[in-house]
Amino acid sequence: MKKPEKVLLLGSGAIKIGEAGEFDYSGSQAIKALKEENIEVVLVNPNIATFQTSDFLADKVYFMPVESSLVEKIIAREQPQALLISFGGQTALNCGLELARDGLLDKYKIRVLGPPLKAVEITEDRGLFNAVLASASLKTPRGQAVSSLAEGLTAAQKIGFPVMLRSAFALGGQGSSLCSNQAELTEKLFLALSRSNQVLIEEYLEGWKEIEYEIIRDQADNCLAICNMENLDPMGIHTGESVVVAPSQTLTNREYHGLREIAFKTVRTLGIIGECNIQFALNPVNSDYRIIEVNARLSRSSALASKATGYPLAFIAAKLMLGYTLPELKNSVTGTTTACFEPALDYVTVKIPRWDLKKFARVSKKIGSEMKSVGEVMAIGRSFEEALQKAIRMLQVGMYGFVGNENYSFQNLEKELYQPTDERLFGLAEAFKKGWSVEKVAALTKIDPWFLYKMKGLVELEERIRKYALKELPAALWLEAKKKGFSDKQLAIFSRTTEDEVRQKRESLKLRPAVKQIDTLAAEYPARTNYLYLTYNGQEDDLNFNHLKKKIMVLGSGPYSIGSSVEFDWCCVNTSLALRQLGYQTIMVNYNPETVSTDYDMCDRLYFDELSLERVFDIYQKEKPAGIIVSMGGQVPNNLALKLHRASLHLLGTSPEDIDRAEDRRQFSRLLDELQIDQPPWKEVTSLEEARRFCQEIGYPVIIRPSYVLSGAAMSLVFEEKFLDRYLKRASLVSPEHPVVISKFILGAKEIELEAVANQGRIVASAIIEHIENAGVHSGDATMVVPPQKLYLETVRRIRIIGEKIARALKITGPFNLQLLARDNALKVIECNLRASRSLPFVSKVSRIPFIELAVKSMLGLPVSPSRSIFELNYVGVKAPQFSFSRLKGADPCLGVEMASTGEVACLGDDLQEALLKAMLAAGFRLPQKSILLSLGGEENKQRFLAAARELAGTGLKIYATEGTARFLRRNGIETTRLFKIHQKQEPNLKEFLMEKKIDFLISIPHTGKRIEFDSDYKMRRLAVDLGIPVITNLQLAEAFVQAFVSKKIDDLKIKHWAEYQ
Repeated sequence: MKKPEKVLLLGSGAIKIGEAGEFDYSGSQAIKALKEENIEVVLVNPNIATFQTSDFLADKVYFMPVESSLVEKIIAREQPQALLISFGGQTALNCGLELARDGLLDKYKIRVLGPPLKAVEITEDRGLFNAVLASASLKTPRGQAVSSLAEGLTAAQKIGFPVMLRSAFALGGQGSSLCSNQAELTEKLFLALSRSNQVLIEEYLEGWKEIEYEIIRDQADNCLAICNMENLDPMGIHTGESVVVAPSQTLTNREYHGLREIAFKTVRTLGIIGECNIQFALNPVNSDYRIIEVNARLSRSSALASKATGYPLAFIAAKLMLGYTLPELKNSVTGTTTACFEPALDYVTVKIPRWDLKKFARVSKKIGSEMKSVGEVMAIGRSFEEALQKAIRMLQVGMYGFVGNENYSFQNLEKELYQPTDERLFGLAEAFKKGWSVEKVAALTKIDPWFLYKMKGLVELEERIRKYALKELPAALWLEAKKKGFSDKQLAIFSRTTEDEVRQKRESLKLRPAVKQIDTLAAEYPARTNYLYLTYNGQEDDLNFNHLKKKIMVLGSGPYSIGSSVEFDWCCVNTSLALRQLGYQTIMVNYNPETVSTDYDMCDRLYFDELSLERVFDIYQKEKPAGIIVSMGGQVPNNLALKLHRASLHLLGTSPEDIDRAEDRRQFSRLLDELQIDQPPWKEVTSLEEARRFCQEIGYPVIIRPSYVLSGAAMSLVFEEKFLDRYLKRASLVSPEHPVVISKFILGAKEIELEAVANQGRIVASAIIEHIENAGVHSGDATMVVPPQKLYLETVRRIRIIGEKIARALKITGPFNLQLLARDNALKVIECNLRASRSLPFVSKVSRIPFIELAVKSMLGLPVSPSRSIFELNYVGVKAPQFSFSRLKGADPCLGVEMASTGEVACLGDDLQEALLKAMLAAGFRLPQKSILLSLGGEENKQRFLAAARELAGTGLKIYATEGTARFLRRNGIETTRLFKIHQKQEPNLKEFLMEKKIDFLISIPHTGKRIEFDSDYKMRRLAVDLGIPVITNLQLAEAFVQAFVSKKIDDLKIKHWAEYQ
């Protein structure tokens, strides 16, 4: 096969539920594989926070929406010979299929590398998939592909309820559900068909196991099973929502090899070249099987398989797509084998999803066939119990392991096990504590008894440990507990002592973990890898520690969650690269399988292990680095700063005492008073009475803020006294050891951020970010503009002075982020984070200021020179949030002070309107073609939006409006059609207009200054989200969008790559 000279690679866009950071990892590996072959790589990806969009990886980066009409323009401009669509998730795959269907690949003579497009289409089209596999005598569930409601109901009658409903061309099980009766099927099928033109109705395989194989195949027909994985949860729970164990633990030898052979036959039948993931249902009674799904691309499971085995799947897959065979390629992780080698694991990995459902009022907590988790963790151990307990702690949700947790309770434990929620693991622990039998729990959950016996054993071990005081705990029990994954903190809880006392006692017993390499070579060759984990199931370390070398330890960001995403991984990876350039060896600690930071070639040593005081201390003792960097991985490492410092570990950058002064709301508010820097009136409160008095004094609305949290966790806006009690309780629950601060909330204020790096209190680089939305929307959900377009020069000057004062007072060394409010020319400070912020990749790439490099040099005490001003830029960058409300059934898409977005995109333009329109398209907004619905709460919002409504009327769009809005617009000479609200049961009703897709776009602005109620406006917004209709709920964003929409058409958007913006 002739190698192409230029390849266009499509990325996956923003992080969203079902499509997360795994595509940054796989895309980055693919680019490296292509660059090694001297192929020019053009990347299209609007996710500015990813490592793959770095200026030193691809030759050209287009921060543009991955949308076929815009990608066609890039193709016409760049003239690539080949297209890669396997490394950008469903987004890239769907775009590639659309380009092919429209004849554009033939028109520009472009070949698709990797699986043939026909194979991709077969795996995505449910009807074709079943037919092709049946012709090869391969079993799939009994089912029928349908494209209408009537067809679906007929198919269900034939198959018999309950049935599974699955959408074609969807990711993360979107649009899929279990339907028990006709009414349920009618409702779910209508919504599924509104998003996808084909849906599969199939038999529900209740109680069957779900097993996955990661297969790789080359053009010479060499086939390998890289990893096999077993879902702890049975069929009916999406693999992205399930606990996944690799390698499988409960299959017989015959089952394992039987499924492996079927997987090979499937891949050969479909003609897939490269990597693919196959999901099986396996009947535990008679070993019968069904093929549920084949992903002819890199997937979430591929990332997990790659990190679980240390096999560089994405890199090898990209090489195979260029025509190489497996024996020709070297496995760069093992360093001793070719890529034609199946890994053999001498350890076990456990993946657990991370959910953030508590952030959303009214959202359903039930887990099922559609993904809701926002991230995942993977733990490595020498036993299932060890890996399970590690993984639970890694989730960072306040749990100490499988046992020893006090902060949950179940009103109906049987229902929790039968209809699981995000807390089902702790329901299992509770059941065994109550003395329930394995048989009873297995009947309710359909989880294999092997796993349940292991969990029951952990509960029994806890009971045995609790009988002893710490001093009397027998050495054999100590060792058994540590081998089963019990942490020092758990042992402290059981023995009613402190974690410090447990650690001292353990040290006196010389009980320390061993460092083990990821060894997949089954003793055929010696393992030589920098990919490590710690375990008590081992006597000695697998490698030596050189204490003469200059080494720095970087703490990663842990699981992706709402508020902590790919941005912090970008910061950690770039920190590691900057350290290496300065001659340091780097040690990375992280355990998120979706990240680039956990890639084998990003650091000198990778510890795939916990970010906890105990584990970081263990690694520090062995490696003896020159220092630890905690300021790049977001809130998880930042929260460890003071604990590590008190344990005498050397931290680089701002001192932990000063971090505490900024993180602790009370201390920070006092500091601002001392510096005579204005802030909203505030008070630290310890009782409800005190809170009431203060709120009456300053007047509502007020904002409640706990300390040491990320993404506004438990931060609340309170408009009336009757809600004060509820929100105060919530805040003190999240952060019981830290005080709660109440401050006055200023309505109508503009929010501004200062992103900066300081060296010993002196700012060496800074950028000012302007929010489009007013204060009251969390900064992670705000649409951001760099450089600012609507700030006075005097305001900018004063922001810089305030930043310099705070940097001096806190003696900041490293990155920091300052948030301020501006109203009537007055500036007030609301928050300061002494760490890298979520906006740092955006600001760095738009301004081309090397913030990370400057921060690293500052922390190492090296000289740094101040950088240029971002006001010299002659283009604009806009960052837009990506929401996943369609996955979170019942959640209101209204924005508030607690963060809701799962990711972000950013685009560049010659002006604000162009950059904003590109960014909104990249975040999944579709522009209205025929009509728009307006619903504006309160007189003030109606008056403010009037000019924008007039501009919309001038575009020729048909304007629909709810009652009060329609009356107001008509009074002001704007022609509108009034629609009755959902609850009014009168015609014309907006429910049927939405359901019949007569409305393209919804602008629904709640009443300012009032608490958002779950009323008919909520129902309207929710229905629009469920039907895939774009929704804007913020007045300032709605105005900015209308301005951009009126002034620019799609054809006006300039097709320019990053380097062309100078």
